[in-house]
Amino acid sequence: MKKYITILTFRTLISLIIAIATLFFAYKYELYFNIDLTLISIAIIFPLVFNIRGSFRRREKALEHLSQYRSALKTIHYLFLSNPNLTESDKQKISDILIDISDKVISHLRNNKFDTKELDESVKRIFEFVKEINGQISPRFKDKIFRFVNDVHESIENLNAIHVHRTPISLKAYCEYFIYFFPIIYAPAIIYQVGIDSPKWVTYLVVIFSEFMLISLYNIQDQLEYPFDNIGVDDIDLEIFRIER
Repeated sequence: MKKYITILTFRTLISLIIAIATLFFAYKYELYFNIDLTLISIAIIFPLVFNIRGSFRRREKALEHLSQYRSALKTIHYLFLSNPNLTESDKQKISDILIDISDKVISHLRNNKFDTKELDESVKRIFEFVKEINGQISPRFKDKIFRFVNDVHESIENLNAIHVHRTPISLKAYCEYFIYFFPIIYAPAIIYQVGIDSPKWVTYLVVIFSEFMLISLYNIQDQLEYPFDNIGVDDIDLEIFRIER
């Protein structure tokens, strides 16, 4: 049931009220005219589809970077666990460090945080741990570790870039305002095309359905744009990207 009601927001209510009020006043004062709606439709649909495609690509990129990030963490973990020169205490310590990194990244993305200082300090603990056990590992082993630490850093930076920078705000605002304004032009034109003497319920149905479709697409794009907050049904399940799942 959730998948059917998740697209309903306060914006849906506002847009439908505007549509119904516009139809009411158009019928009351006999406001209707003939206008080509093709240009109006393109003015809304084209930027809306552009935003939806952009949000979908962001989600796919986020999945790619999350997979790379977890893969790099797991590889670092396996490299340390397989090193015979490390004690069980050292192996447990690096395991705790990696789990802490995993928890902090998920918390950072889910809680809408923008400051990455805590994440940087958490990943830096791997470097400090390598320095601490420097005499127990070979230079070749250190090179392997730092190569995968670089992958962790790169993935986190890419995820944070997706996290902070959304689809163009001005284009989103344009779409939202134009969707609210759409019934003011659309309703009188539909009345003209259907006919002033035709049943009113037909016009109400067409206008309300059209407005509901547009605002629902906008709501889908808005939820898909930020795929980490677990609000939309298409959001990413961050739990499956923990180092231990």
